[in-house]
Formats: sequence, C-alpha cells, structure tokens
Amino acid sequence: MAVREATRAGTRLTLDLWHPNCWAIEATERHPGGILAHAIYHAPETGATTVNGLFTAYGDTAAEVETLLDTIAASEHGGDVQELQERFGRTAARVAPGRVAREFFLEYDPGDMICPTLLRQGFVHSAPTRIENGREYWKVCFAGERGDIETALDAVREEAGAEITVERIATSDTVEPERARRLGTLTATQREVFELARERGYYQWPRGVSTRELAGELDISKTTLLEHLRKAEAKLLDPESN
Repeated sequence: MAVREATRAGTRLTLDLWHPNCWAIEATERHPGGILAHAIYHAPETGATTVNGLFTAYGDTAAEVETLLDTIAASEHGGDVQELQERFGRTAARVAPGRVAREFFLEYDPGDMICPTLLRQGFVHSAPTRIENGREYWKVCFAGERGDIETALDAVREEAGAEITVERIATSDTVEPERARRLGTLTATQREVFELARERGYYQWPRGVSTRELAGELDISKTTLLEHLRKAEAKLLDPESN
C-alpha cells in the first residue's frame, strides 16, 4: 500500500548531470558565474533546425556575466544571443544567484538538448535548470515506481552520453512538510513580507507588483522591504541557512 501511495504521489529528484555538446556547460566550466534555463521559446517549425530558449546569465560582477555571454555567443553549439535586460540585487531576474543577472534568448540545436531524453524516460522538468561549474542541476518529477528510477537514469545516460548522479530524492508527499519547515525558519516579519510578495505576484513574470507598491502596503521603506525579502529568500532557497 505504501508503494502504491508513493507512486501516485510521484517522486521529486534533483539531478546533477553533465552531457556533451552543451554551450552552457562549456561556458560555466571555463568561467565563474552561472546560467538558469527557463523554457523553450518556441518549438521548431517543419524543416527548422534550431529552437530558441529563455535563459538568465548571472554572476557577482558585470564583467563575469559579460564574459559568460561572450563565451556563449562564440560557442559552436549555440547561435544568436538576443539580450533582454540587466538587473541588480538579490532579487535579480527570477531570484537568480549573484549580484548581476542578464536575461537572453539563445538559438541552438535541439539535438544538443537533454530534456527530451529525460522526458522520454519519465522525468518531467519542474523548475528552472541551474548550470554552474560545468554541471547542470535539474529538478524533476518521476511519475513511475521509485524502484524504476535508476533503470530510467541508465537509459538517459546511454542515450545522451550523460553523467548523472542523484543529488536529492523525495516523494511528493514530503514536499509540503519541507516547505513548512523552511517557512518556520523565517521571522514573523520576514514571513509576512515574503507571503505578501508571493500573493501579489512579485515572483511572477512579468512581476504583478513593484517593490515600491509592496513597501507602501506594508508601510515600510523600500530598502527595508528588500532586506526582509533578501533574508527570507536566503533561508527558503538554502536548507542549511539559519
């Protein structure tokens, strides 16, 4: 019975992986900073050989990010880089790590993507993929039996020529208690500010509310609001954070 319930709930995993012919892996292996992969911008039309993806390049300095973007643009595995805009601070571009974040579209060969292979083996992408130090970190859901995960991963390894390790694994029915535990690490003020920001659409894209509007609703300064959000995000994103 327990196995059947776990199967219905699904299993959530964080995968640490490397695969060949990836411009993001190559760029982050050579330079500091990282990349968040958000989504495919459009599927290829009949006869087309490339797709566009939406990404965020991030780093501690503008120079780091500029170097990453130059390396990506020069890669034989990528195409045209179309930059959107630059953002600064802890809340930069979809809560990207680092102090500087720049979003861009990139044209590239869908044959170099590992996500279709993961999907064919039952791993469904559930969050933006983080690429750092020449590795990709995927948050995925696996709908099959937990005992079949390693077999499915072996199939991905063979088909994509990938190296994959499981960094974290949990059945979906453990997700809400984990979320509650992390929320419990926030102070009352941090939780109030974070929950209001989430409810008002601050973490949506595009944002549903500005920091100025949130600060006005809470009757605090914009600087104080951002400090509370920064501390709350740090605790929620890092399970080891105090």
